[in-house]
Amino acid sequence: MDSVTMLYEYLDDIALALSFDYGANHNAKEIPFAQLHCQRLGIKHLVIPLQFMHDYFKSSLLAGADAIPEGHYSSENMRSTVVPFRNGIMLSIACGIAESNGLQKVMIANHFGDHAIYPDCRTSFIDAMNEAMVRGTFKHIMLEAPYTAITKTEIAKHGKLLGVNYAETWSCYKGRDRHCGKCGTCVERKEALREAGIEDKTDYEE
Repeated sequence: MDSVTMLYEYLDDIALALSFDYGANHNAKEIPFAQLHCQRLGIKHLVIPLQFMHDYFKSSLLAGADAIPEGHYSSENMRSTVVPFRNGIMLSIACGIAESNGLQKVMIANHFGDHAIYPDCRTSFIDAMNEAMVRGTFKHIMLEAPYTAITKTEIAKHGKLLGVNYAETWSCYKGRDRHCGKCGTCVERKEALREAGIEDKTDYEE
């Protein structure tokens, strides 16, 4: 939901979009939707394979659908879904691709609701990563994270105004044929759509 919204909201600023296939349960569901929207908007889309993360990192996100906890993101058990330094790795790659393609900035769609669980989504991390990218590149590549201080509901409201069809997005961390409706990201998805006044056309198991 978040990345697709950013794709539409910042369309004029985006020259290239990246998806990362790191062996997460939901990658096979999420990436085709990214391809769909990029094709629709005329944005070049690359899929970067990161199989080593699945092979060597420890996270319930990489351990199969049954390993994903259910409940709200405020619950302690949701910490198991953290993939260690995931955004740091992906942003480093994105930074290198940006400089290799003559681009000036990298964008990420992290949001305020991620802060409690994911340390690599917080303002302090974004600021530090921006500093590293600026200092570590000849072009002084900058990192922009426009949703860092807003909630998923507010993002959904942006998408509503833009006419984003959220039925053409994937959230569920279990990555089955249908959204489970019970994992943290499904619960957050339901809340955001409801509070934004958007009819939820997601196909849930429950």
